[in-house]
Amino acid sequence: MHFSARRFFSGKAVSALAIAAELLIAGALLPGNAAAQAGSGAPLPPPGPPPPVVFQKPIPSDQMAFLNDYAGKMPKELKKDKRFHALVKLAIPRTEYHYGSDKSLSDASDELLGTDGLPIEVRDGRYVMVGTHGGSYLAGKTFLWFDMKDGIALGGIYFHPTNGEPAPTLTIFSRQIADTALSIGQLPMDFAEDLDQWAMEAHVPEISPRYFIPENGKKYVLEHDEDYCWHPPDALPPQEDRCEQENADAADADMNGAYFMQETHNQANATAWMLGEDQVAWIGFRDRSCGVGQVGVSCRIRVTHERTGVLMGHAPHVGGTHPRR
Repeated sequence: MHFSARRFFSGKAVSALAIAAELLIAGALLPGNAAAQAGSGAPLPPPGPPPPVVFQKPIPSDQMAFLNDYAGKMPKELKKDKRFHALVKLAIPRTEYHYGSDKSLSDASDELLGTDGLPIEVRDGRYVMVGTHGGSYLAGKTFLWFDMKDGIALGGIYFHPTNGEPAPTLTIFSRQIADTALSIGQLPMDFAEDLDQWAMEAHVPEISPRYFIPENGKKYVLEHDEDYCWHPPDALPPQEDRCEQENADAADADMNGAYFMQETHNQANATAWMLGEDQVAWIGFRDRSCGVGQVGVSCRIRVTHERTGVLMGHAPHVGGTHPRR
């Protein structure tokens, strides 16, 4: 988690009583709470995974077919093609984005496509990944992904903000998405697989604050819903304390992102300097109530998801609803 000695947000006096009430509502103030719940009746089953995202206004396949000609070439070559610029306009939401300074999201993506690129991949004659592995400025990297059959376009920008917001950060965007609540498991499986491959090649960490920008041009938390302790039946399980810590880190990343977006009203060009005193107080109370280290990790994960839901104004897409990819 990233904290600073400076405060940016002010005027948020929060009483310990209010914080305690939120933890009590989350049902995790004390480690023995599970037993009390069991005494009140059978526990409710966990919610099922949310439905896949619905993409609007599919792009005609004939407007994307030219991408096949660039398989194995570099993004800088593709940038020269006017057809690509027309395609990008259909893919990238019209909004201001803060990458070092305020600029259009389209300009930020174009700027990063001119940095060190990765060979363009066309998989199964259908899925296209155009990506870079970074420039020197803010360690910025970007990608654009296309499904030429279904007419889908998604993009992403990763960098290290220096303005105090949770960092590093990965923002996914698509002009074809209208949702304002989304988790990574709702995106197409083939996209997620290619995203993982790009992240590995571009040295993007698996867990960090993640956002998405839909058609409306605002920015929202893209929730982690991976279970980092999942493993195939025929594989050795991961080390439990390590994978549970990863689940806790993912929950913290979502909560920090949700707090940042709440305080900045979901603006895509939002800037900040640190967490407000209410968030700092809540984290301290959580850690004192649940305990620190491996003993309290399950409690911290549970109440952190609840806090994220309060900040976003809807039930969180709780981690562990689908296997880690």
